Amino acid sequence: MKKLTAIAFASGLAVASGQAMAADADAGKKLYEQSCASCHGQKAQGQGMFPKLAGHSADETVQALTHYKNGDQDALKEMDANLGGSNFAIMAPNAAGLSEGDMENLGAYIESL
Repeated sequence: MKKLTAIAFASGLAVASGQAMAADADAGKKLYEQSCASCHGQKAQGQGMFPKLAGHSADETVQALTHYKNGDQDALKEMDANLGGSNFAIMAPNAAGLSEGDMENLGAYIESL
């Protein structure tokens, strides 16, 4: 019985940990409004030379932001020929200060649009 209780407790911790680590779209929205909307538009529809972000999955967003943060233009171009282009010099410094959690939250918000 003790073994079963321990397994149930450990399973509960794993579920709680997964939920606590889930991306927060509301936090992503706040960060987006502060850092992204002036270029990409209020609803990530894109404007001028800045591309549309709405319609991208959370994973795509996190992957792109990670490549920008790491300065990996080649990986960005492999994702999409337009990503590693002229906007790289603008996006790389913006992504540099993002934590993994920030990127996941932004991804969750953008995916929700």
